[in-house]
Amino acid sequence: MKKIALIIVLFIMSFNAQSQVSNYKFGQGLNIYGKDSSFYMKFGIRFQNLYSNEWNVRDDNFGTIEDYQANFMVRRSRLKFDGFAVTPKLKYKVELGLSNSDISGGDTPEHSNVARMILDAYVDWNFAGNFSLRVGQGKLPGNRERVISSANLQFVDRSRLNSRYNIDRDMGLMLTHHFNIGKNFLVIEKASISQGEGRDITVGYNDGFCYTFRVEFLPFGKFTSKGDYVGAAVKKEEKPKLALGITYDINDNAIRERGQLGSFIQDANGDYFGKTLYTTFADLMFKYKGFSLMAEYANKKTEDGDFRVYDDNLIQVGKFYTGQALNVQAGYMFNNNYELAVRMTSNRPDFGVAANENEYGIGFSKYFVGHQLKVQTDINYRQRYVYGSSALNQGSDDKLYWRVQMDIHF
Repeated sequence: MKKIALIIVLFIMSFNAQSQVSNYKFGQGLNIYGKDSSFYMKFGIRFQNLYSNEWNVRDDNFGTIEDYQANFMVRRSRLKFDGFAVTPKLKYKVELGLSNSDISGGDTPEHSNVARMILDAYVDWNFAGNFSLRVGQGKLPGNRERVISSANLQFVDRSRLNSRYNIDRDMGLMLTHHFNIGKNFLVIEKASISQGEGRDITVGYNDGFCYTFRVEFLPFGKFTSKGDYVGAAVKKEEKPKLALGITYDINDNAIRERGQLGSFIQDANGDYFGKTLYTTFADLMFKYKGFSLMAEYANKKTEDGDFRVYDDNLIQVGKFYTGQALNVQAGYMFNNNYELAVRMTSNRPDFGVAANENEYGIGFSKYFVGHQLKVQTDINYRQRYVYGSSALNQGSDDKLYWRVQMDIHF
């Protein structure tokens, strides 16, 4: 890690002779321009320190709260580089993860048994009019909550819908186009083809790619400061703003439990087995003055409707996480930059995949400098339903957890 820090310092210092550094406010990063205007780079650092508490609620009875656990951790720690090269029409972004939770999971042959440090690494070329082509590794155009940066979340972390069904990051190509209907109505179209196994994968082609299609509608025009992909009303809209999005994803011959995420499905000999996964998302973001509302629906299924995966001898070697979920959250930002928010998530995995879940949360945040410097806390109750039982959670414990997180973004 010390070597990485040294390389970054030397990398930035090397620009001094042929570039100029501009002074910006806190949260806007270190901005470097080429003296001949041939490049621009913004360098930023951010991290999140988390304190979490968790209890079991036995048999859905708040009189029996037990098994307390607590944890202090660096939830995320990131280095970000973005800007343009030669022309503002050719943009780039590189984001590296440094915390344990950022880089874990790479100790497998599919990742060449090394840490998964690279989050984003792509170029974005505005090659003609309203058309742009992205090449490299980054977030697929999936559900809105996943595409929103973890630095810009309304709650301490994303919902259960996202953790179970999102399509995450991948390596490939993405084409984006936008056009207007009338004066304000904006339509954005995105289509991508990617490897299908997620980020930092080195195993290559596995008899199928992933195809993702998304369309977004903004009937009242653009949000202030790209607020359709920012949690909470940190920038208050003077007029109502609405964004609607629909995504359809086809992961041909997926070999991981959740498509781009989860364990690889293999037999005892190490051979991969998979099925085609179909994922649908529908979402919205609405903001007006201090009020914000975000809602999402997710549905994931296999081509044959069976979540189980069998090898050539009809022995089950794994299963996909399939089902559907709904997440709704809303908040109000007061004039002193305190926000109160509520969230409800309903998760309905297919029968035999996992238990049904309802989760209810209340969040409270103080934004000192928008999302760049904030303190957030939330308390959540996760209620589990057991199949075949007439009573809630009979034989299965609920979860109660309280979290506090500080986020700083230079």
